Amino acid sequence: MILAFLHTSPVHIPTFENLTQSQAPHTPTLHCVEENLLAQARAEGITPALEGKVKQVLLELVAQGAKVIVCTCSTLGAIAETADVGCVVLRVDRAMAQKALELGDKILLVAALESTLEPTRNLFLEVAEQVHQKVELLELWCKNAWVKFEAGDKAGYLQEIAQEITRALAQHPRVKVIVLAQASMMGAEKYCPEVQIPILSSPLLGVQAALEILRSRATP
Repeated sequence: MILAFLHTSPVHIPTFENLTQSQAPHTPTLHCVEENLLAQARAEGITPALEGKVKQVLLELVAQGAKVIVCTCSTLGAIAETADVGCVVLRVDRAMAQKALELGDKILLVAALESTLEPTRNLFLEVAEQVHQKVELLELWCKNAWVKFEAGDKAGYLQEIAQEITRALAQHPRVKVIVLAQASMMGAEKYCPEVQIPILSSPLLGVQAALEILRSRATP
């Protein structure tokens, strides 16, 4: 039973491979990196042409034996999750949204890419409706962070995000949960140890959810 991942940056491969093997050793995995898909989404938005390209990549993973696919890009998660490709496709941030809503109803959504905010907002509103819960969403775009990620300065990227979080909390002290909307943001919480409320990131929760689905499909 193969667990596959669709990434839009190669830096995610070791993160998700290590998380998978730590949770379920020896699980067969596939990793597909398609940086052009995120570039197209940022340049043109979510278009039918982009949806078609995402679906084709997913179908290729299914052809290679994938039984569950995790889309680790929050910008593309919604279109990946709804693609009809003959296997379960899970957006990496869905489990995080479910966990966040269990913890509080005033949530700060933090993103380094503006294109991530709308799909993340829509996801949280969808999950809140499913569980019949009111939610107040505040959005924080760390517009100066992504250039550091692209330059390979992971520490500087995470530090910039942490600084923005600290400034935002000073303005919104009633926030109950902070959500790091992109998988690449995992680790930013280490740079703001003074923050006392939960800071959630998607990789571990997403992998755990995917493995649970994989195990259920393997059960006779």
